[in-house]
Amino acid sequence: MTAQIDVSLVGRLLAAQFPQWADLPVRPVEPDGWDNRTFRLGEGLTVRLPSAEGYTPQVDKEHRWLPKLAPLLPLPIPVPLAMGVPAKGYPWHWSVYRWLEGENAALERIADLPQFATRLAEFLAALQGIDPTGGPPPGQHSCLRGAPPGVYDAETRRAIATLAGKIDTDAATAVWEAALAATGHGSSVWVHGDVTAVNLLVKNGRLSAVIDFGCSSVGDPSCDLTIAWTLLSGESREAFRTALPLDGATWARGRGWALWKALITLVEHENSDPLKAGEARRVIAEVLADHQHGA
Repeated sequence: MTAQIDVSLVGRLLAAQFPQWADLPVRPVEPDGWDNRTFRLGEGLTVRLPSAEGYTPQVDKEHRWLPKLAPLLPLPIPVPLAMGVPAKGYPWHWSVYRWLEGENAALERIADLPQFATRLAEFLAALQGIDPTGGPPPGQHSCLRGAPPGVYDAETRRAIATLAGKIDTDAATAVWEAALAATGHGSSVWVHGDVTAVNLLVKNGRLSAVIDFGCSSVGDPSCDLTIAWTLLSGESREAFRTALPLDGATWARGRGWALWKALITLVEHENSDPLKAGEARRVIAEVLADHQHGA
């Protein structure tokens, strides 16, 4: 049985494996992640522990690749300092990183949304431009990010059927089928895999860092476009699109990724979490409208 992942466990692991950091205070980070439990260590470090066995391949991947990617990117990303080993009832490898200052992105924290969108697009363009040779192809380690959205075809169609009478299922099906038909993404590139507001840090109103590369891979960049509908809109979405010159087929697949995630979120939370369900409905509406306008 896995040990409870809490401040006490982190303290015991540090004392046993990294005594140079054992006297630093440990406190949980909010909001916490799903794949990993994250703790701040002192003022300058962070500790991340996978929350389930399926997420453990991300540890080796990040330790191998993030130090190589970081110098080539225009914004800071996490760089691992040390890898811990299974101990004290915790069965998997874990990591110590440098702490990156900033707050999770939210509309009220961003001073200029089009500028934010352009800065993010420039970051993603730089990431896509890095030599992908030897990089990890999409797989379970990346939750299939970097694959075409069709890997979630069955799940998406089930969600649409489940939501019959609650959303415009004909329009949702049209967006999904357009994503499936938009094939041929060209050369595989580095993708972040989880470009969401919680993985974008803001400082003084500006995008300051991009975190959590656990879903990164080398593949189709369309999965990294979902932020265009989850956070951006109108002028900021157009700024993002202009600064990240990808073809129409890639954008169609990106809409598919955004729709898939919003649909399964709505199915999961419709009767249990009105805030998450409401946000999922908003994203679905944004995606359907964008498709209808022929963007």
